[in-house]
Amino acid sequence: MTTPTAGFQPGDVLTRADIHPVLGGSGYAGICPAIEKRNVLLFSDSKIGERYGYSDGWLAEDDDIGPVFTYTGAGKRGDQTLSGGNTAILEHAAKGRTLHLFIAVGKVPGSDTRTHKYIGQFKVDERKPFEIREARDELGQDRNVIVFRLRPTGPCIRETSDTLRPAPVSRFRLQRTAGRLARAYRRQRRQQHPTEVEPVGVATRDDLADAFEDRETAAGESIVQMELSMRDSTSQLVFDLYNQTSNTIYEPTGSAANESITQALAQLLHARRYLRRLTHQQPLHLMVLTPSLPHEDLRDLLAEHGIGIVYRNDSGGFSEFETSTATANGFPQGFRCTDCPALAS
Repeated sequence: MTTPTAGFQPGDVLTRADIHPVLGGSGYAGICPAIEKRNVLLFSDSKIGERYGYSDGWLAEDDDIGPVFTYTGAGKRGDQTLSGGNTAILEHAAKGRTLHLFIAVGKVPGSDTRTHKYIGQFKVDERKPFEIREARDELGQDRNVIVFRLRPTGPCIRETSDTLRPAPVSRFRLQRTAGRLARAYRRQRRQQHPTEVEPVGVATRDDLADAFEDRETAAGESIVQMELSMRDSTSQLVFDLYNQTSNTIYEPTGSAANESITQALAQLLHARRYLRRLTHQQPLHLMVLTPSLPHEDLRDLLAEHGIGIVYRNDSGGFSEFETSTATANGFPQGFRCTDCPALAS
């Protein structure tokens, strides 16, 4: 569903006095639900974002679907939650509302009235609606923020000034609660909206990650989320399961099928490119976490790239099927199987 904009065109510079009578909403909040007009208005201001260590804007790189605008949710102190305006963004489609995005650009000459550039109509990315990242709150404390991924649904204006700056160097951040929190939000949403379409395998992937993290934590291991900013890129790789002690990344999958395994392989190889020089007492280990043991051909594929496997066994626990460190012609040779009942016979 789209909402007529009564002559508003992407690129128009407007005041709130121009905007609200047409699209609804009121006040000065960054997220303005307009129930009567069936809209949600989003106002982005880079100066406010800079105070709290985050930036909204277009990713410089399109993905296979197209462009993405990242927009940080509401909440100035403590961890942001999926409530209030943040819920209005996430549930806009289910409630038949349209997202309208504006970016602050200045003031009306001779006054303190802010002006906003109309970017266009958007929707939340159905494949990956949001990410949980780290930023500062207004007290200077680290906290989790919700970063929505928005996709244009029609004409929009996309200018260099509104595009995020590529990272000058590769860097990463570790967060203790972000991965589990994101999975909890997705699970809560599935319970509240059981008929809503979700990418295949997401629920299985989330349950698998939670169970594995529970096991590792009970064993005294420290599992955190890793955010990897890649050099010369505005995109980030996010890994929910990173073991700080063993320097191991686990990439969970929704199935042991070819598509899931190859997607996980691509993510891990991408990470290796940027993390292989990471200073750590342990070498970098890459593992695929699967709900069952993959087929032999897929195990061989992972072994050729030095990537191990942790899978859920028939008893409901986890078994490890790991590649060896011996190499020939640049490729690992063979596996080291640890507690692997599927191959014991």
